[in-house]
Amino acid sequence: MGETAPVALVTGSARRIGAAIARRLHAAGYDLALHYRDSESDAQALAAELETARAGSTFLLQADLAQFDRLPELVAKTLGHFGRLDALVNNASAFYPTAFGATTPAQWDALFAVNARAPFFLAQAAASHLASANGAIVNIADIYAERPLHGHAVYAMSKATLLHMTRALALELAPQVRVNAVSPGAILWPEGGKDADAQAALLARTPLGRIGTPQEIAEAALWLLRDARYCTGQALHVDGGRMLDA
Repeated sequence: MGETAPVALVTGSARRIGAAIARRLHAAGYDLALHYRDSESDAQALAAELETARAGSTFLLQADLAQFDRLPELVAKTLGHFGRLDALVNNASAFYPTAFGATTPAQWDALFAVNARAPFFLAQAAASHLASANGAIVNIADIYAERPLHGHAVYAMSKATLLHMTRALALELAPQVRVNAVSPGAILWPEGGKDADAQAALLARTPLGRIGTPQEIAEAALWLLRDARYCTGQALHVDGGRMLDA
């Protein structure tokens, strides 16, 4: 779409939910800065797919978000390539259990670095450019930002920080930039698998009786970025009603 297309920077865009968000935004006319860390082949395949649909519409960016200096660099490189920035999607996430009593400072630092620190400093680097475009930020949080998950205290705490950041930055950046979050429920089973009994137990606590799809998260992200013009500081639960179950 050339230089008039809106531009979105999507972190963790090579696979799973991030790739679904990238595909949906691209279909809606966005040019994309596609960040990845280790999934280079997946990122390249995604970029090739999107380039086939619209040449010159993607830009690949590799970075470990735990390395602080890479955060402003991602924004600067996006601006250098596309000349504008209309949307930031903080999708990249670190997720693993931390047993209480055996949690280490390194685990704390790693989870908070990706899930909380990186989104904050990416937003800080992007803020003035998003303001020029009357743009928006969407953070991919988690329903466990608002309720504990056994064995995952530090992960859930880092996502709670991200949710608070969503509300804090909505105040800081208003009225030029809107900041919202999507809080997914069960969307994809863990890559390491989840046993059948655990799957059934989770679905029994989900009123809609199924897991969600990455495409449903992507639709929510697009709506918050493009259409929800009077929403800021909100967390949209896309969880099949899971938060209704105490």
